[in-house]
Amino acid sequence: MEIILIRHAETAGNLERRYIGVTDQPLCEQGIKTAVKSGIMPSVPLVYASPMIRAAQTATIKFPNARVMLVPGLREMDFGLFEGRTADEMREDAEYLAWVSGGCREPCPRGEGIRGFTTRVCVTFSELVGENIARRHSYLLIVAHGGTIMAIMERFARPRRDYFEWPAPNCGGYRAQLDEETWPANPRLTDVRDI
Repeated sequence: MEIILIRHAETAGNLERRYIGVTDQPLCEQGIKTAVKSGIMPSVPLVYASPMIRAAQTATIKFPNARVMLVPGLREMDFGLFEGRTADEMREDAEYLAWVSGGCREPCPRGEGIRGFTTRVCVTFSELVGENIARRHSYLLIVAHGGTIMAIMERFARPRRDYFEWPAPNCGGYRAQLDEETWPANPRLTDVRDI
């Protein structure tokens, strides 16, 4: 089965380098142009997407004839008190500085941490893989967020790389393969390529 993971196009918050996790921003004008320029694929019948408007919009622009299934577990990480702010705005915020000095891995105040976020995303991803194997689909296409993609790739991609070593640009991401026979006992993504 082919796995295709695509990050949504740009929002105003992305352009301003804000922490935009649970903030439900639509695509900005540049984001709409990026989604169109990255390629329209009218023949794709089914796409799974985060329910955040930026992911759903990207999916409907790129795959105009697809049925878009919104999956809550694919949402971006909740940045809690850091949500909507830039690193520059928080350069004297003690809680932010402590989070950064810990490698941005601990839970954000009133938000998620990488461990819990990754577990949520990867449980959801595994369920989608299982459903699509059972339906004998040849691919699984997901439009979600940078963090969602990093979580999936860190957990399942081979060779292994750290979470922060799997960045995806807007409307970029990864293609990979999985073996339907070995997935239940040995879940892994191989033959990874950039989109």
